[in-house]
Amino acid sequence: MFEIGWGELLIIGVVALIAIGPKELPTVFRTLGQWTNKLRRMASEFQSQFQEAMREAEMADLKKQVDDMTSQAQSYASFDPVAEVRRELDSTQQQIESAMADTPAASTSPPVAAEPSAAPATAPSTDPAIAPSTDVAAPSSGSSEPPAAADAAKPDGKPA
Repeated sequence: MFEIGWGELLIIGVVALIAIGPKELPTVFRTLGQWTNKLRRMASEFQSQFQEAMREAEMADLKKQVDDMTSQAQSYASFDPVAEVRRELDSTQQQIESAMADTPAASTSPPVAAEPSAAPATAPSTDPAIAPSTDVAAPSSGSSEPPAAADAAKPDGKPA
């Protein structure tokens, strides 16, 4: 630390012997040794306290990392994919229902066909949204609709 060599130490010893004297020199060296020991103990104590503070800081960082990992693992453990899909489907269903409720009721109901005797026969409309369908299924034996009503549903009013 101070880089004092043997020659320099010998010169300091000779000067101390002349200045202090041979009678009190051992007590001075003893006192100097005690102060040196106290100084070393204080330096060692400071160093150990500093290292302890560094370990506590590292431990706090490690504890934070462990807590983060634990919370992340708990979130993974509590993840329920079925419930997530159900929530998404419910949300989509609500959006569809609200969109269906927003459309006017008149456009969703099919147009009422006029009876052929009440209205004169007109040319079929070229608009596919207004024109009735020409694909009429043959009435089954269990059909409650009379044959005259089935003929009235055709655009030209003629039976098939």
